[in-house]
Amino acid sequence: MAQITLDGIAHAYGPRPKTDADYALRPLHLVWEQGKAYALLGPSGCGKTTLLNIISGLVQPTVGRLLFDGRDVTALPTERRNIAQVFQFPVIYDTMTVAGNLAFPLRNRGMGAAEVSAQVRKTASMLGLLDVLERPARNLSADAKQKISLGRGLVRQDVAAVLFDEPLTVIDPGLKWELRSKLKAVHRALDLLMIYVTHDQTEALTFADQVVVMNGGQVLQVGTPAELFDRPDHTFVGHFIGSPGMNLLPATVAGAEARVDGYTLALAGQYAAPAGRVQVGVRPDFAELAAEGLPVQVDRIDDLGRVRLARVRLGRHPLVARVAANAAIQGTEARLRIEPSRIHVYSDDRLMAPL
Repeated sequence: MAQITLDGIAHAYGPRPKTDADYALRPLHLVWEQGKAYALLGPSGCGKTTLLNIISGLVQPTVGRLLFDGRDVTALPTERRNIAQVFQFPVIYDTMTVAGNLAFPLRNRGMGAAEVSAQVRKTASMLGLLDVLERPARNLSADAKQKISLGRGLVRQDVAAVLFDEPLTVIDPGLKWELRSKLKAVHRALDLLMIYVTHDQTEALTFADQVVVMNGGQVLQVGTPAELFDRPDHTFVGHFIGSPGMNLLPATVAGAEARVDGYTLALAGQYAAPAGRVQVGVRPDFAELAAEGLPVQVDRIDDLGRVRLARVRLGRHPLVARVAANAAIQGTEARLRIEPSRIHVYSDDRLMAPL
């Protein structure tokens, strides 16, 4: 069990990196606390697996230090870091039973038979494997095999951290929710630091206490799911989190007003004249077609059952808005109402604070 500190960690796969573009993972400083669940979230190639492999010892960073409880482990091999890792595809022993697979890490550490049996049953119970403990692992489905792989990572409770590298990739979509729920319940039951890599925002937001959003080798924001949704620090975070993502519109901003293609949006605070490329962002949840507001052209309305979403244009700029429950949209013209407190101002993709 440990606190993990990434102290100026960065990594380049090529020799002699000179610019930011040479780094697969740009310099970062993070502290991850014992007992918390963290998700590394971002698109393919953003650096999240590189970061996970640095923690596990499969990759040694080009610069920076990795600390476990203040102890420098940067140069230590994987086997001396006391971590467990669960990969995308099941890693099991086909010739063993389910119980044998779960017991293997414990027996390797010299644990007594009674304690091994108790820990195996406890882990199997959490993952719904009790009924198949004596069955050969090779005869089970891919979903069950991945549960065994998860169990092998969770059965040891003396580890510094448990690392998950997109562990639900091979899981049937209908069972993903069940396994995510089990992992969340396991985390609540065990005082373990867990780090979960995924490109799926639903997995990240339902599993983690803190989500680390990455893109282009950079950490753009670390926050709770609510913080990432309500106040994205970067336009990428606003667009990547949410379904659909945040509307981003080019604008000019002065004082408490933003101008978008000739239309004026009221802002909740006063802003200094921003430099660089200026955008305003608002989530579809807080932009609504209603009886009064800015005139927009309606391109399409999607009825999703629980909500209706409208694809509209404010001047030349497309955006997505909710349709109010009592709104009757006729033709292609409508009115758009946006709550000023929900509008964010970005300069060169970074969130600006009001004065």
